Amino acid sequence: MSATAVAPGSVTTVFVPQDGSSSLGVSFATADGVTATVRPASDTEIVLDDAPASVEPVAGVLRRLDVSASVRLDTDVPIGCGFGVSGAATLATALAANADQHLGYDRDALVQAAHRAEVAAGTGLGDVFIQNRGGLVWDLGNGLRHADRSARIEYAAFGEIATADVLGDEGAMERVVAAGRAAFDELDPCGPLPSLFDVSWRFADRVGLATEPVRSAVADVTRADGAATMAMVGETVVATGVDGALPNATRIASEGARVF
Repeated sequence: MSATAVAPGSVTTVFVPQDGSSSLGVSFATADGVTATVRPASDTEIVLDDAPASVEPVAGVLRRLDVSASVRLDTDVPIGCGFGVSGAATLATALAANADQHLGYDRDALVQAAHRAEVAAGTGLGDVFIQNRGGLVWDLGNGLRHADRSARIEYAAFGEIATADVLGDEGAMERVVAAGRAAFDELDPCGPLPSLFDVSWRFADRVGLATEPVRSAVADVTRADGAATMAMVGETVVATGVDGALPNATRIASEGARVF
């Protein structure tokens, strides 16, 4: 017996850490994400894209649910590049384990368990909340808001940036907080997506995480009359309003994680 769940990926364009366990900012879910298939097992084992793997937040959420399982994870977006793969894998695993082993947890409890496992592993500060809802999700300090959005997004991923390394860098976090607060004054999440990306790119530029490949890709999109920014945190550019400027495409997903 087994159960399968899918969770969308997510891209954060602006963020400000709060208390070490959450963050403010703006994010959107992506149609491509992670599928988790869970089966009962005496000891937890995880296979990621056909290879045995150690995925701490996934193992952590199973411990929190007090179960062992065999977990197969299949990803549709690049790992470590700002698409929230660890959060999507953790949330999908929690949903599938609950269904497979008839644990009886409600949706909110599973989302909270996945979030706490992510925070404990140092791999995210809130991705699972976006992946749970779908669409565009933001909190600029006055509560979590959500909008159903569906738009074509192009992207280029150049390499990995370890989220834990950035979150643990005191200097980087000081720049993130200052740049994020400035961006919040300009952001209108309900406005046009290109405007959101423009403000987000100014945030990324001020933070200083953008590499030369990222800057070059953003310039290519701008020349094509689109808008682009950097995924937080990954060496990845996401763009809107273009067709063929970047090599990959997905969409903003209006639907959140679900069990098949």
